[in-house]
Amino acid sequence: MSLRLFVESPLSADLEFALPEDAARHVQVRRLQPGDALRLFDGRGGEWAAQVTRMGKRDVDVRVGAHEAVERELPFQLEIALGMPTNERMDALIEKATELGAAAIQPLQTERSVLRLDGERAARRVAHWQAVAVGAAEQSGRTRVPVVAPVCGVAAWLAALPDDGHAGRFVMSTGSAPALARAVAPAATGRWLALSGPEGGLAADEEAAAVARGFARVSLGGLILRADTAPLAWLAQMAVLLQA
Repeated sequence: MSLRLFVESPLSADLEFALPEDAARHVQVRRLQPGDALRLFDGRGGEWAAQVTRMGKRDVDVRVGAHEAVERELPFQLEIALGMPTNERMDALIEKATELGAAAIQPLQTERSVLRLDGERAARRVAHWQAVAVGAAEQSGRTRVPVVAPVCGVAAWLAALPDDGHAGRFVMSTGSAPALARAVAPAATGRWLALSGPEGGLAADEEAAAVARGFARVSLGGLILRADTAPLAWLAQMAVLLQA
């Protein structure tokens, strides 16, 4: 299978350019040579055939070929906002959420959050998580990369959330709540958003604030899921329900 790489800049046929540093490193690790083929995508739909034209010590030049209008994305948008679990679990969550088709990921600081980030440290972690999402998109065959938003407090995020734009909003409730399947019509379309808590779940006032902003309390089942499992379970269940 040809190496697939993401580049942020728009691609076009016959474009020649030097790959970004991270992408060039992948080419060098795979020991590709001038004339070898690879695939590129820019997140704007489809992917492009490409060919290595020059290998330097630290840089790699490529020429873009024909565009292929492949579509591997879900026919709806699934967005998750979550109280951040600890670093290692957050990395795995970003990776798996990307593989499951998440369109956007919002890391949140909540009352019960174990992981506390702000300022430059938060910015570095978000950049790292965005790189994890890129790698997962390259590996899984996705043609778009989910956006990992800057870390935000849950209260501020809820207050700034627009009133429209989502077909449904859900908050994962640790109390008694209707099953997710009862809240989603099969074959529905549009954008969907889920809010999930950290270790220990959302505080009662945070959950109430979400409900006041139009979130419906839902349950993913009778088991108690970890903070890094619940968002993934929601993504998987939604993909099944909406494509039934």
